[in-house]
Order: sequence, then structure tokens, then C-alpha cells
Amino acid sequence: MPPIINAQKISKSFGAKPLFEDVSFTVSEGSRIGLIGPNGSGKSTLMRILAGTEEPDSGNVAIRKRLRLAYVEQDSHFGTGQNVRAVIERALKSSSNPDSEHGAHFTETLGRAGFENLEAEAAALSGGWQKRLAIVEALVQAPDVLLLDEPTNHLDLAGIEWLEALLEEAAFACVVVSHDRYFLENIASEMAELSRVYPDGLLRVRGNYSAFLEKKEEFLHAQSKRQEALENLVHSEIEWLRRGAKARTRKSKARIDKAGELIGELADLNARTRSASAQIDFSATDRKTKRLIELENVTCEVGKRKLFERLNFIITAGMRVGLVGPNGSGKTSLLRLLRGERTPTGGEVRRADWLRIVYFDQSRQLDTNMTLRRALAPEGDSVVYQDRVIHVASWAAKFLFTGEQLSQPVERLSGGERARVLIAQLMLQPADVLLLDEPTNDLDIPTLEILEESLLEFRGSLVLVTHDRYMLDRVSNIVLGLDGRGSAESFADYAQWESWQAERKPGMKAQVGSTAPVLASSDSSVPAKKKLSYLEAREYAGIEQRIADAERLLQSKRAELENPAIASDGPKLVTVHAEMEGAQKDLDALYALWAELDEKAANVPRSNS
Repeated sequence: MPPIINAQKISKSFGAKPLFEDVSFTVSEGSRIGLIGPNGSGKSTLMRILAGTEEPDSGNVAIRKRLRLAYVEQDSHFGTGQNVRAVIERALKSSSNPDSEHGAHFTETLGRAGFENLEAEAAALSGGWQKRLAIVEALVQAPDVLLLDEPTNHLDLAGIEWLEALLEEAAFACVVVSHDRYFLENIASEMAELSRVYPDGLLRVRGNYSAFLEKKEEFLHAQSKRQEALENLVHSEIEWLRRGAKARTRKSKARIDKAGELIGELADLNARTRSASAQIDFSATDRKTKRLIELENVTCEVGKRKLFERLNFIITAGMRVGLVGPNGSGKTSLLRLLRGERTPTGGEVRRADWLRIVYFDQSRQLDTNMTLRRALAPEGDSVVYQDRVIHVASWAAKFLFTGEQLSQPVERLSGGERARVLIAQLMLQPADVLLLDEPTNDLDIPTLEILEESLLEFRGSLVLVTHDRYMLDRVSNIVLGLDGRGSAESFADYAQWESWQAERKPGMKAQVGSTAPVLASSDSSVPAKKKLSYLEAREYAGIEQRIADAERLLQSKRAELENPAIASDGPKLVTVHAEMEGAQKDLDALYALWAELDEKAANVPRSNS
């Protein structure tokens, strides 16, 4: 099937810095492509080129005649004075839908998106609802291709699930830039990563995010083997050259030319594979207090609307709270109550003496006219981090900024780079409690993984608001859920919160984003087959290797026990015996886990592709 969008050998630079070079990218009918890549790799620029709002420096883009294309940018803005109805009616008029279909299409699309008040001013909506409106504005134009740039950044969890369901059912093709790993797992039929690490600037894989990770690992392993072989070959060629090779014969000249080509290939490979990662490490205090913040019968109202009432909750040392709920349910208001920025309508919030709270505000803006140097080190040419003075250039390098960038204004940074600046500012403040309101927006996947590790290692307590379900699952050890109708409950994990939401609609299974509920199956005698979650799928993919490693460890401990030197050393013998028993228990546990995951994997339908 010929592509409906065909970009061939396109390049784009800003100043002297190339974003990408000679990249080819196609979109076919019905494909759902997840596009990822490091911050600053040019994903948004590539999307604008595909949308036709920006021209490449070189290469060409061919688009099928009469193709209907809709593009939803990262930031959605609406002019003052426009209500929801006017925004959608204007979009319908500009579409190619027959007028007779407008009414039905209008009602159905807005209803499924959850809009009830069509007279609400678009510019006054929350960020999440503005994003929904921007997506609906694109949908009613009946596109053949929908381009979405970071659509999940401002959506709440219910909004993300609405978008997932919409894309899974859609007949149109779509390209989605996202770093939400669960979202990509659920919607993508193809994955593409834009990065200089690949020879063609892009790695594209048919399948979802899990399939992409497997293929990426295979590619990087093969590339590593090629790099190792090249290094050995180049080393031997250099030795030959050092021995005084002369280009007098045709054969010698050919070998010298070949050596030059190998050295050039190795240099190119080294340049592409040289990568760095941000160094994120939050500073905790040495506080020994157990109870840090106590909420007793706390009620919070905005205007006449009750966000939650009679909330009792205690944040203790080491607690990692995932705070969830739909847009407008009061998550940010609760963070401000915890911080002491606002007072509750009823009840009491008690904080431990001299409690140090550090707050990451999702709406916090950097001064875009400020230089990167001043944003990272406002007091001079250095910062004080964990009682050490660090020069601003070294501090910038921790967050993957070069010395040349220090004099650049912040406005030239990508969204992900600005997010790293905000995290750098946050890290300079030692904390007993971290309050994080959507810290993941615009971060690329490698930086998200480092942020997760640093939050897991943080010795203080934290309250995390994020739409990233993978991070919620991994980081939080308790989930506090707000339902937006005044109730709040705590749960062991996010899955329990979802179950609680579903159980509150007896006899119904909620269709996310739809005004019409769908009746649940009446056949309750058939138990649902358990399937692998995304985390379990990743664990299952690597469990054979873990078992092999555990078996090797057990064999080495048995060999140690048979060593005469250890057998004659009583204390050492006891230690090794205990280590062997521990290794045996670990191996047994892995085999049990393997059996459980294998059973679930058997319930996953196999693809015929």
C-alpha cells in the first residue's frame, strides 16, 4: 500500500546545530505510529514538517491529493470570548463533512469527549479540558491523518483512557509524539525513535512499545558487537601502519585506504553511540520524625463546589504517595493545603516542627528572557549542592547542557530541556517532603527513568501527581484517590483505585469519556483470564536470563562449599552455607514467578503478523 505521507531524506537545522539529517518517514492508511526520541532530537519539528506548517532545509515531503490532515500542537490555546460550541462549529464549517452530518457528528464527538456545558468559555477551561477540546476540534474535521504532539501532557488519567479508546477504534491514521509508556503500549501499531544513535537517524519497529524495546535492544547489541569488532580491526590496522607501511604498491595503497575507511566508520559509530544521562538526585534532610503531615477531617471547597470533605490522612517518613483523580478533583488544591499555601474550609492540617517542604509547581514558568546560566545559578557562577560548591558549567553538564548553551536565552530550549532546568532548581533545596505536581511533562523516556530511580532513592517523603501510570505504579507505595465528587480513599496501588472507580457504578462498566454507560456482561460465572501487565511483560522478557544468573550463583556457592580451604574454616563455612541457602531461595522464587507469568502469557493472543 503506497504511503499517504512520504517524507524522504529531510534535514533540519537551527543555526549551526542540526536537529536531524537525511531522515525518511512515511505514514500509511490506518497506521498508529508512536514517535519518541531524546529531548531536542526534533520530534515537534518533524511533526510540523509532516503537517506542512514548516519546511525542511532539504529533502521533500509528498502528500496524497485531497488528504485531510489535522494537527494538534503541544500547547492548546483558544481566544477569549469563544465558547466550546463556537470552537467546534467553526471547525465543522472548515471540514469537508456534508452539512447534513454536522449535527450528529457534533453531538456524538462532544458527548464522547465528556463535554456537558457547551457555553463554557474555551480559554477559561483547565489545561486538560483545553487539550480535549483541541483534540475534538481536530476530530470533527474527519481527518485521514491526525498528528498529536504530546497529547497526554495535560490530560488527567481519565482523559488519557478516553484518548486511548478513541485511537484504538479510529479508522484514520495517526502519529503521536508521547513519552507515556503505558499509552504507547496500548495504542501504537508501530513505534519510531528519532535519534542520532541510529545510522538513518530513525529506528522504526512494527508493534507496540514492548515490541520496540525488544528490537531496540537487539539493534544496540548488534551495533555494540560491530563497534567491538571495528575497534579490534582498526587497532590491528594502526599497528600495521605504525610498522612503516608504504603506499608504493597497489595492494599497500588499497590497504591504507581501507584502514582510513575503517577509522572513519569507527569514529562515526563512536560519535553516534556516545550518550549521557541527566544526573538527578534530590537532597533529603536527616529528620527522624515519623509523622510529618496530618490531615484531620479536612474539607476543601472552591466557590460553592466541594472538592473533598472529611479527609483523614497521615504522611509519614518514607511514604511515597501517588495522588490521583480527574481534572478539577482538587489534586493541586490538596498539594497547596499540604504546603500551607491555603487553609482548609474545615478540619485541620498539622505539620511537624521546622518541616522543609519543596514544591514542584506544574504551572511554574521560567523567565524565557533569562540566560540558561542565570536560570541554573541565579546567585553567581556556582551553586551549593549537598554542602559542595559546584561551578555552573559542571552543574549544567549534570543536566546534559553544554558550556556553549549557558549564554543562550531559556526561550531557545525545548520543553524537555526547560523541565530539566526546573528539576535542577528543585534539587538545590533539601527536603523532608517533596510535593511534585506533574513533573514528567515534556521529559524524554531516559530522563523519566532516571527521575523514577532518584525518587525511589529519595530518603524523605513525597506526594506525586502525574498522569504517567508507569511512574505511578513504580514509585508510589500508597495511592490517594480523589473522585471529584467530594470523596477520597487510599489504596495500595493504582489498579485498586481503578477497580474502586468501576465498582461505584453497579451493573455498569464505564466507557471512559462517554456520556452513555455500557452494560457489563451478565455472565459472571466465567472468570476473566489474567493477562500480563506491561510491567509483567517486561519482567517476563528477562526472567530466563535472571534464572540463568541465579543458577550460576547457586553453582558457585556449592563449589565454594566443596573448596577444602573453606571446609576447614568454620566461620567462613557457615557464611557460605547461608549464602547458598539464600541463593536457593531466590532461585525457587524466580521459578515460581516464571510459572505465574508463563500462565498469564499463555492468555495473550498471538499476532498473525
